[in-house]
Amino acid sequence: GLVMFIMSHFTQIKTRMVEKAHLLKALKDLGYEPQEGLVEVRGYLGQRTTAEIRIATANPEYDIGFRKTGDAYECVADWFGLRQLDRQAFLDQILQRYAYHATRAKLEEQGFTLSSEEHRKDGRIHMVLRRMS
Repeated sequence: GLVMFIMSHFTQIKTRMVEKAHLLKALKDLGYEPQEGLVEVRGYLGQRTTAEIRIATANPEYDIGFRKTGDAYECVADWFGLRQLDRQAFLDQILQRYAYHATRAKLEEQGFTLSSEEHRKDGRIHMVLRRMS
């Protein structure tokens, strides 16, 4: 008989994101509805891999997942079925929102509160903070 052997299509991309809470907020900021737990990420021909966070994509048979490896999260997906998504732009957006939440949390821990923020045309966010006495 004919034996079909399919190599795994999944690609892991290491990130510098370490805090799950900030990653979840970043995904929600970008309009995703992350599912948490032991979730399955689907790819080519129904292949699956496990992750801790999963988001749906425009392609109903393909997901994007995040799982912690070592001290940081990696993004896992079968990009073969997600060609309409610019992988680098997608990850850059998530990292930008993640950095925003991580920075804000760190400043709040140090006694600062956010009094205003302004989104600049170049994509930067200008935050004005007050230190509570």
